[in-house]
Parts: sequence; C-alpha cells; structure tokens
Amino acid sequence: MSSAQRQKQFDPTRGNDTTISQKNKTNRSLNSPGQRKLQVSMESLQVQQPNISRRSAGSNWQAAAAVGSENQKQTTTAGDEDANAVLTKSARARLKRKTQRNRYLAMDCEMVGVGFNGQDDMLARVSIVNKVGEVLLDKHVKPRELVTDYRTSVSGIRPHDIENGEEFEAVQDEVVKLLHGKILVGHALRNDLAVLSIKHPMAHIRDTSRYKPLCKLVSNGHTPSLKRLTMAVLGQEIQTGEHNSVEDARAAMGIYNRIAPDWEKYLERRQQQK
Repeated sequence: MSSAQRQKQFDPTRGNDTTISQKNKTNRSLNSPGQRKLQVSMESLQVQQPNISRRSAGSNWQAAAAVGSENQKQTTTAGDEDANAVLTKSARARLKRKTQRNRYLAMDCEMVGVGFNGQDDMLARVSIVNKVGEVLLDKHVKPRELVTDYRTSVSGIRPHDIENGEEFEAVQDEVVKLLHGKILVGHALRNDLAVLSIKHPMAHIRDTSRYKPLCKLVSNGHTPSLKRLTMAVLGQEIQTGEHNSVEDARAAMGIYNRIAPDWEKYLERRQQQK
C-alpha cells in the first residue's frame, strides 16, 4: 500500500473535498440573480395537487384525486355564489320597492272638443303617475280631427301643444302597456278610457267618483268633483285655474292612499256577498 493510499484510509474527509467544492459552486450559482428569478418562475408554474395517498386510497386513488380537485372548485364557486347572493338580495329589495310603487297607477286625461260646437271629446293629453306620485307618462297627442273647441280655460290645452304632440296610436300603445296588470286609480275613469279607446278590468279600477261610502260622506250620495274630494280628504286645493292632468292624477292617488284600507275591505265584502 502506497503512502497516499494509507493517508486516504486514515483521513476519510479528504476524499469528499472535491464533492463539497462542487456543491458550493452550485449553491453560489443558484444565489445569482438570474438563477433566483428562474427558480421563482418555476415555482409559480407549479400546480397544487390534492394530497391524496395512493396507498391509503387503494384502487380508487384516481377517483379520490378527482374528488379532491372537485372539492376545491366547489369551495371557490361557493364563495362566488355567497358574494353574488348579497348583491342579488339588494337587487331584489330594490325591485320589490319599485314593483310596489308601480302596482297602483293613477291616470288623468285632458280633452279638446271636436264636431259641432266642440261637443265631442278628443284626447289631447294623458298623464300617469305611480303610488308615490312619480310621473311615468305625460304626453300631448296630435289631433285626429279638426279641433273646434280647445277648452283652454279648463283643459289648459293650446294649439301648439297638440300640434307638436305624438301620434294617438303610439301613445295609446304606451298607456296599454303601462296599465297592463295594474290597479288603475282615477276620477271618472270611464271618460278617460273612452277617449283612449281602451278597456280595463273593473276589478282593477279604483274610481274616486264611484266609491259610494266616500260619495255619501262628501256629497250626500251624489257624484262629487275631484276638486271637492281633494279638499275634503286631503285638505288641498286644486284646479284653481286651468286643469293639469298630472296634478289631477296625483290628487286621485292621494285620495286613494288615504282611504285604501277601508276601500279594499269594502270591495272584499261586496265580493263575498255575490
């Protein structure tokens, strides 16, 4: 045995010098900026897999792995659904409030005279408001016949109002769509529906000129004017000059809102008696 071999036999660390030196070189190279950046990039590309033991899962290890992945997806989806549920609840609340406001609509029309001495009525303006008085529709209508009496002192209509109005058929269609499925409130609605050439279910009409308990209270059973009803029920004065269909529609809705519980109970009793 040579002296070098004997030295190696009694100094075991000497044979590892070369290996240790190589490892140190590798570590120094990984500490360089370029190597660190590459290492981070590779780590970010790694996809986390569910911790499934093939031995513990037995022959179903593939199914177990799939279930683990699905559970992760469901957890993420559930979180998204929870966030959407809050928004949906808020949207539902807004929609409910809007629906309640628009379930009851009040309508009033202004008319001009046509025919001999302006004795026949023709639609000139129609206004519709919701339960809180918000205007949903307020339009002037082009005349379909020669106007012989504008009735300006009452209707407030002047020639330029209806000359620049919209076509009757277009306005009529808008009114029909708005009123569909709604409770219609107004005063002497038969006249308004007639000039619009439309019908509305009687069960969905609340006409302040035809509610008998109110008529009996205010005008001893006779048909009261909207002006008189508004003063008696609301304590407000309207129609001090030219009429305004928006103001009249709001007045009719205000009267209904004030006595709605009694009115609805009255209708229920009448329905039960039939």
